[in-house]
Amino acid sequence: MAPLDQTVRNRSDFRFAALVLCTGILVGLRYHMALWTFEPNGFSELSDRLPYWDFTNLWAGGRMALDGHVAWLFDVDTYRAALRRMFSPDLPNQEWSYPPSILIFGAPLALLPIFPAYFVWTFGTVFCLWLAVRPLKLGALAEAAICLCPAVFVNAIFGQNGALTTAMLIGGLAVAPRRPILAGLLFGLLTVKPHLGILVPFCLLASGNWRAIVAAAFSAAALFLLTGVSLGFDVWRLFWTETRPLMTAILEAPYPQPYQSNAATMFFLARACGGGLTVAYAMQAVATIAAIAAAVWAWLPWRQAQHGERVVLTAVLATVATPYGYSYDTVGLAVAVAYLFVTRANMPRFFLALVWLYPAIAHLVNGVGLGIGILVPLSLSGWMLADMATRERGSLAPTAVDGQTPLY
Repeated sequence: MAPLDQTVRNRSDFRFAALVLCTGILVGLRYHMALWTFEPNGFSELSDRLPYWDFTNLWAGGRMALDGHVAWLFDVDTYRAALRRMFSPDLPNQEWSYPPSILIFGAPLALLPIFPAYFVWTFGTVFCLWLAVRPLKLGALAEAAICLCPAVFVNAIFGQNGALTTAMLIGGLAVAPRRPILAGLLFGLLTVKPHLGILVPFCLLASGNWRAIVAAAFSAAALFLLTGVSLGFDVWRLFWTETRPLMTAILEAPYPQPYQSNAATMFFLARACGGGLTVAYAMQAVATIAAIAAAVWAWLPWRQAQHGERVVLTAVLATVATPYGYSYDTVGLAVAVAYLFVTRANMPRFFLALVWLYPAIAHLVNGVGLGIGILVPLSLSGWMLADMATRERGSLAPTAVDGQTPLY
C-alpha cells in the first residue's frame, strides 16, 4: 500500500491533469465550432477559407494525380486555377508544398469526396499516433490524453499531418531496438516531410542500429522509386526546381506574415526579434547543431537513460532542429509531457501544463509579435537533458521507470 503522502500527491496530480486536459479540450472544441461555422461565402468563420484548409492540398493533389494532371502541382498559377475550379472561385491562394511521395496518402483519399476523406484522414492519423505511443507503456489515460491534446486539435483545424509524422517519428524510435526493419519502414515514410526527421540518422548512428539504418535507406529509396514509377520521375525534378524554391521563398518572406502566427522555430524567433535572413539562418544553425549533439549524447548506448526517455526527448528536439515548424508539428511535445507526467514526479506540473496548452495559444502569442514558440521545446528539452545528466552523476534516482504503474 502506498504511503499517505504519496497517495495524496497522486490524487492531486490526477486532479491537476484532469483540469489541464479539460481546458485544452474545451479550447480545441471552441476553435472547431468556429471552424465549422460558415460565413455567407461558404468559408469558415475561423479560417476565412474552406474548413479542410491544408487538407485541400493533399486531397486535390491526389485528385490531380489520379486524373493524370500531376504536373499542375508544380505550376503555381495552374494549380491555383485548378483548386478554384474544384472548390470555389473565391478560394484564397494556396501552394503545393510537399514532396510528390506524399501522394501515396493523397491519391487513395482523393477517391472519396473531400469531407469523408478529411474525416478518414483526421481520425486515421490520430489512430496511428495512438498505435505509435503504445510501446511507451504510459497507460490508457495518458494515451487518451495524447490523442486529445491541443496540438492534435490544432492539427485537425489545419487538416495537417502532424499526428501522422509524429507517429512515424516516435513509433520508429520506440520500436527501433527490437524491430529495426519496422522502424526503418516508418523512417522511410517520414521522408514525405523530411525536415521533421533530421535527427533520425544521428540517433541511429549513435546507438549503432545499422539494421534500422539500412532498412530506412531501402524504404526511402523504394518510396522514391514507387513515386517515380507511378507518376513519372519528372515529378522529382519539378519538385526540386519548382516546389523547393517556392517553399524557401515562403520561409524567407518578410516577418510578420499571417501564416507565421503558428511558427515555432529558432528561425522565426530571430525574424520576430528583427534579425535578417543571415542572422536567422545562423541562429537556426546553432539550434540545429545543438539538437543533433543532444540527440547523439542521449542515444549513446552507455548513457544511463530509459529508452522511452530517449524517444520523447528526440521528438521534442525535432522541433528545435528544423527551421520550418509550426504549432501543428508539435504533437511530439504532448507525448513528452505525458511521459514526464507519468514517470517524473519531480517535474514541475505547472510547467508541463504550459507546454501542453501552448499550441492552442501559439497564434495569440505570435500575433502580438513575440515569436517565442521555440522557447517551449527548448526549455522542455533543456530540463530533460539536465535531469538525465544529473541522474547519470548518481545524485538523483528516477522516480519511475518504463513499464511500471503510472502515477494515475
